[in-house]
Amino acid sequence: MALRLSSVVSSTVVRRRIPLVGAFCVLSLGLSNLCSISLTSRTGCVQSLPFVPLLSSKFGAQTQNRKVHNIRMEASKTTVPTIVVYVTVPNKEAGKKLAESIVKARLAACVNRVPGVESVYEWKGEIQTDSEELLIIKTRESLLEALTEHVKANHEYEVPEVIALPITGGNLPYLEWVKNSTRD
Repeated sequence: MALRLSSVVSSTVVRRRIPLVGAFCVLSLGLSNLCSISLTSRTGCVQSLPFVPLLSSKFGAQTQNRKVHNIRMEASKTTVPTIVVYVTVPNKEAGKKLAESIVKARLAACVNRVPGVESVYEWKGEIQTDSEELLIIKTRESLLEALTEHVKANHEYEVPEVIALPITGGNLPYLEWVKNSTRD
């Protein structure tokens, strides 16, 4: 993506939504895709913001002596390939019902419900704007097909959004919990 963070932030429309949308962009795309210059530290974290070197010099020495429980997914023998799946629903009630059914079926370890998402899209030749709730689902990669079928069977939209992003690393105990809280 050839956008610079400064050009994105300067937009009046984007500036109003940057706290929520910005968080999703960073989670989904990573900072390296939003900024033209990035450096990778020894832990694999992208460091592309101007204040990161200051934080590294101030706090870096303190963290070197602590055992870090963050991992890269390919290096672990106690976890499985894990994904985050985004699903939008029309309202709070639909979100609660779908989230509970997903966790009850052990298709996901956790579903976060994010209210107040405004979606703009084209549907049947017309531009639509709807208030929705976003479900952020953490699950095994191997369950994506079953999760997709579950969403399609229990969702009121004709074409529900189901998009998956890989988790490339994280807190080892949490990733083990995701594995243990989902079906094989």
